[in-house]
Amino acid sequence: MNTGSDDPSEVAMATDKTAADEAQADREAPAQDAGRVAGGGLGSRAPEFVKARRVLHLSWQVGVFVVGLAVVVAGVIMLPLPGPGWVVIFGGMAIWATEFVWAQLVLRWTKRKVTEAAQRALDPKVRRRNLTLTAIGLTIVVALAGIYLGRYGLVMPWKINTE
Repeated sequence: MNTGSDDPSEVAMATDKTAADEAQADREAPAQDAGRVAGGGLGSRAPEFVKARRVLHLSWQVGVFVVGLAVVVAGVIMLPLPGPGWVVIFGGMAIWATEFVWAQLVLRWTKRKVTEAAQRALDPKVRRRNLTLTAIGLTIVVALAGIYLGRYGLVMPWKINTE
């Protein structure tokens, strides 16, 4: 087709050919992802030369599992200690998700739940309720601090003489 042509039949032929090419690509897409679950993009993301050799692929999976486990354990240790525990745990899950379908499904579910929670938190009614509860809580804390300071002054609780 000549790019300068205004012939409607050439434009229609080009449109039909493009639509046919796109339909063919859609039909071939599942065949190209033979190692993945249809429509989900699930499965191993190991390089092809690793997946081609069973022992190498099994070794790869063991290595990914061990590294992911180390990261998840570090995240669990960080939960009670200072550090971004949940972020590290999800990082370990993301490492596992590069190789294991079960981890991909768990990570997908977690992302969906976090997104839903974020959307709920941004709801104006929920935000108003949260702000109201925060204001009430702060008012109670300030009132209790005022009562304590009025009664005992700036004395630490363990140094108060009850006699």
